[in-house]
Amino acid sequence: MDEPTYTMPFAPPPEPPRPPGPPRPQHHDPLAAALGNASLLGVGYWLLGRRALAALALLGTVVLVSVLASTAAWGYEIAALVWWVAVVAHGWFLASRGTPRVVSRGQRLIALCVTVPVLLAVGLLRYDAVRIGQDVTEARDKGDCAGVFRAQDEVWAGHRVAGATVSARGDEVVEDCRNLGTAEVLLDRGLGNDTDALEQGFGILTSVLREPGNERTVRAVLDGFLDGLPTDNPCGTVGVTEWLRDREPTRDQLDRSAGTANRVAPAALVACGDSLMQGSDWQAAKAQYRQLLDEYPDDSLGSRARTGVTKATQAIELDNVRSLLSGTEDEQPEYCSKPARYSAAKPMGKGTNRALYFGNTEYTNQLPGNWKATDAARAAAVVCVGEPEFGTSVQTCPYQGRNSGAITYVTFHKIAIPVRVYEVRTGKLVSRRTVQISGSSCPAVLSYFSYGDDDTPPRDRYVTDSRSDVRNAFRPLTNR
Repeated sequence: MDEPTYTMPFAPPPEPPRPPGPPRPQHHDPLAAALGNASLLGVGYWLLGRRALAALALLGTVVLVSVLASTAAWGYEIAALVWWVAVVAHGWFLASRGTPRVVSRGQRLIALCVTVPVLLAVGLLRYDAVRIGQDVTEARDKGDCAGVFRAQDEVWAGHRVAGATVSARGDEVVEDCRNLGTAEVLLDRGLGNDTDALEQGFGILTSVLREPGNERTVRAVLDGFLDGLPTDNPCGTVGVTEWLRDREPTRDQLDRSAGTANRVAPAALVACGDSLMQGSDWQAAKAQYRQLLDEYPDDSLGSRARTGVTKATQAIELDNVRSLLSGTEDEQPEYCSKPARYSAAKPMGKGTNRALYFGNTEYTNQLPGNWKATDAARAAAVVCVGEPEFGTSVQTCPYQGRNSGAITYVTFHKIAIPVRVYEVRTGKLVSRRTVQISGSSCPAVLSYFSYGDDDTPPRDRYVTDSRSDVRNAFRPLTNR
């Protein structure tokens, strides 16, 4: 038999809800919170359950570190330290406020696992940044910019965060060395007598020298420049030394350049003069020698410079004489009206004085070759020969015309030629005379040109000269 079942006609009323009890108190470890925030990553706030503060703390750290790395200012390093102290203290305060303090080994372990690596990394990076900074300083103090570059090349982003100001000082030294490298290039160009490059190069040296600690690096660049003097181009060296001597003193080590210029200049001036002499630029060469004598009168190269002045002067004189003598031998050159001296020429003396003959080559071409010079540099005299005239009458003879039979008396004259003799050495007129060439007269047959029916011969005729007659007439001019 089945057992009977009974159902309730309605459900019993539900029990009324119990009122919520007081919130369970939370217990925090202040040390864990402070240690967590010491990482500057907001870990302490995260352990406290303050997610918004954790995010805000992390954002503040990122912003502060970014600004510090980009500016490398002491103020931001102090601000970072203040921020670190503030978040650590704030974490401790929040964990301690209004709740019982507890010791949470787990939270402390989490905080230590994050904070210790962070602080250790920052400490090691800062220590390494200081070491690199010391290497940079030592290299700079040795004047070794290459060493500065090698040391500063070890710096990376971590150093610029943990040791921002130290790394920034290294950057400043590197920038000074880069500027010195630019100055070195400019000064090397200046050795080619580029005064604009010299001006810019010394300007950079002056600017870098104003920064404390750069004395050795500037000295290294300056010494390298000064060691390049004298250059292979003596005239370029003269230009450089003149610029260095005229440079406005700055009362620092750069003024040493003037002393080097004074030491190098005398030899450069003489060598430049010699080079210009070889290039036939005698005026410029003379100016170089003269500058040495004027500016360094007691220098041991003075005698060589005086010799150079003499040679340059003589070369200028010879060039002028050659210019005045230019033209054809059949015409009198400008020299005959405007004589000039060539002080290196051989003086006229006893014996045969070689001469240059100009004008009336009809007669001068008959003179012996050993009487003549081929160039003004080898001539003792210049003989200016004029046009022939009737000289002293020698003989008068009657001639009968072939057609008319008329008798005409013809007088024969010596050939008179005006000449002027100049001594090349002094440019002075040493003889002004008229030479008369003798010859034969009264030939049996007289040849002449006639016009029309008139066969009357000219009444005055020159004698018929011979080569010996011409030489005898001209011999007294240059043969003593």
